[in-house]
Amino acid sequence: MQTIPVRKINDFCWEIPKERGMNVPGRIFASDHLIDHILNEDSLVQVRNVATLPGIVRYSLAMPDIHSGYGFPIGGVGATDIEKGGVISPGGIGYDINCGVRVMRTDLDKKDALARIETLVSGIYSTVPVGVGSEGAIHLTQNKLKEILKKGSRWAVEHGYGCEADLDATESNGCLPQADPDALSKRAIERGLNQSGTLGSGNHFVEIQVVEAIYDEKVANAFGLYADQVVVMLHTGSRGLGYQVCEDFINAMRNVPKKYGYDLPDRQLVCAPFNSPEGQKYFGAVCAAANYAWSNRQYLMALVRRVFETVYMKSWQQIGMNLIYDVAHNIAKIEKHTVDGVEKTLCVHRKGATRAFPAGHPEVPKKYRNVGQPVLVPGDMGTNSYIMVGTDKCMSESFGSMCHGAGRMLSRSEAKRRYTPDEVFKELHSKGIAIMAKGRSTVVEEASGAYKNIDEVIDAVVGAGLARKVARMRPIGVVKG
Repeated sequence: MQTIPVRKINDFCWEIPKERGMNVPGRIFASDHLIDHILNEDSLVQVRNVATLPGIVRYSLAMPDIHSGYGFPIGGVGATDIEKGGVISPGGIGYDINCGVRVMRTDLDKKDALARIETLVSGIYSTVPVGVGSEGAIHLTQNKLKEILKKGSRWAVEHGYGCEADLDATESNGCLPQADPDALSKRAIERGLNQSGTLGSGNHFVEIQVVEAIYDEKVANAFGLYADQVVVMLHTGSRGLGYQVCEDFINAMRNVPKKYGYDLPDRQLVCAPFNSPEGQKYFGAVCAAANYAWSNRQYLMALVRRVFETVYMKSWQQIGMNLIYDVAHNIAKIEKHTVDGVEKTLCVHRKGATRAFPAGHPEVPKKYRNVGQPVLVPGDMGTNSYIMVGTDKCMSESFGSMCHGAGRMLSRSEAKRRYTPDEVFKELHSKGIAIMAKGRSTVVEEASGAYKNIDEVIDAVVGAGLARKVARMRPIGVVKG
């Protein structure tokens, strides 16, 4: 492991000074306690390496949930100036393109859910396809799949899986218009045909949660949140299709840096100028995969709503199961940001990082524009999750980005060595959490001890001034692959 020089800027910000080969410094948002762990892993090397990307502006950024990934660290943010040769890099988006989170509110309270939690969990488990390689009820022709790749969430709504209000409560309205289905390989298309409407495995989940604390009454009211309320959180992405897109373009772009004269410190940082033919083709494929993920979450939400309708014998509208918001946290977006007093058009890579636009931003839905975009931050399956709201400082310091979760402390293989399925199930049951999972090994990989303390991560984000807490939730029911 390389030793990376780091200096403290303030209690929640650390800097890797700009050295030879770096175009900008690196910045890490973390507390004293969290930085101790970060200093002892290779993710800081990746922060430094990302700072060498052509066209990167201001900083190579890392959130407090940072851990090692492919090319970029998970929890990494990098913005490039596309009008001055800035690049797009698959390593800055990740394999699960548009992995993201959505949260539904309800009019149910804790007693309503606890009385029926086993029925709700078993109902979701039997209704939502889960696990590695799972297939959904939507079996598509290639033409229908291409419609999803172009339309995103709207395709699901048009086919009866939700309503127009769901689109308004989704980042980018659940669709990136630059999507190019023809940029996807035959294998990516094949993998997407039968996995639309599936949860998958790993850290993907459906959780029934209870709001334990409200920190900002005004914002909570705008989001429709209150204490002891039941909410449902859903976390998944673009499944095998997105994975294949990433793999295909990493392979296709192996020699592209050399073509454009880039000298990069890590071959995992393969990239192309955003405005080059290679960059445009990859971005078109990313947007298509992102749309697939949004349609997937929209459909899965409809399935969860049906379970609640069956259990409570009311329509989801009568239960008040409205979508609060849906955010992506593995994506590249074209956004305008002010850099050194000048507005620039940037390609903002957020890999394991969440968009957090503040009040007044034109991309925040009108119903939230006075308070800011909901920012959804899941913990692990046995700990708290948070709903936050971004700040003006977040725009100036991190391109409107913040953490996406707790962040791993242990690799999946190390978690398997330290914990047994019985231990993890016992711990969850002791906390009053009902759980059903397709694979016992998945539960071990996602054990609470494998992750950083979510409360510490959130406090670091708040301390850095990137966001404010709105509500804290705890899980009472979990469904995993």
